[in-house]
Amino acid sequence: MKFSLWLPANLPWRDLHAAASHAATSTAGGSARWRGLWLEDHFMDNTPEPNDGARGECLTQLTALAATVPDVRIGSLVLGNTYRHPAVVAKQAAALSDIADGRFVLGVGAGWQENEHRAFGLEFGDVPARIRWFREALQVWTGLRDAGEGEFVDFAGDRYRLERASLHPRPHATLPILIGGKGEKVMPKLVARYADEWNMWSTPELFAEKNRIFSAALDARGRDQGTLWRTTQALVFFDDPEKAAAVNAKGRPAIGGSAQQLVDAMAAYAEAGVDEFILPLTTIRDVAKLNDVADRFLAEVAAHAG
Repeated sequence: MKFSLWLPANLPWRDLHAAASHAATSTAGGSARWRGLWLEDHFMDNTPEPNDGARGECLTQLTALAATVPDVRIGSLVLGNTYRHPAVVAKQAAALSDIADGRFVLGVGAGWQENEHRAFGLEFGDVPARIRWFREALQVWTGLRDAGEGEFVDFAGDRYRLERASLHPRPHATLPILIGGKGEKVMPKLVARYADEWNMWSTPELFAEKNRIFSAALDARGRDQGTLWRTTQALVFFDDPEKAAAVNAKGRPAIGGSAQQLVDAMAAYAEAGVDEFILPLTTIRDVAKLNDVADRFLAEVAAHAG
């Protein structure tokens, strides 16, 4: 199993760059290192008003990281489809893929955070509408990405329309599309049809349950199971299983305990079908503390997870 790091999007650029640069060069116990660095895509916190905390813009930050931090993958976890026209996102993703020399992963989702839609004047819609819009967006992203050199794409959906659109310059080699979602009716079919990677928050038990459903969707489509890279994340509490249990009880996936217990949890994730565990450190504002927690996880957990 591989390991990646989810960095805070609310850090000033100098601090975000310092944390990313540290992570990109961190190693522990032979091959233990971070495979990738991820950033979330939100315009504001999902907390009661007044809501004016710092919040960076995901694609701008990722572009800067792509140009200045080598060797690791970078990706969005995940872009809210409702925030931008998908064809514009495809152009941005193609440029990012080129800047990152193929290291960029386009992580996308249907969108869910109501308060930022209201604050920034974005149409929110209901859940069925957002899923319909997301399906069309996936057709736009894959259609533009997979078109041949010099080919144009036309698309006539209910939400989006393209007329002789193209990506030029092309993305670097391949541009992986990651879908974030855990719904059991529509999302497995979308993942099976459009995704190179799939992500959800989970405990090992929850991931095993959901993975059976998503794997069945791949089988129904006649797709090889090995063509979908599966990733997950949970809050991690060193030496505090009681805190992890309390967070889990509130509906937020979390794991906790000694280093060995966390190693055992990683083994359980791998057994459940996880290819990559992403450590979320999105609430830490102090770079030194962030680096210490990340280094401890890499040395005490990742280095010992088979």
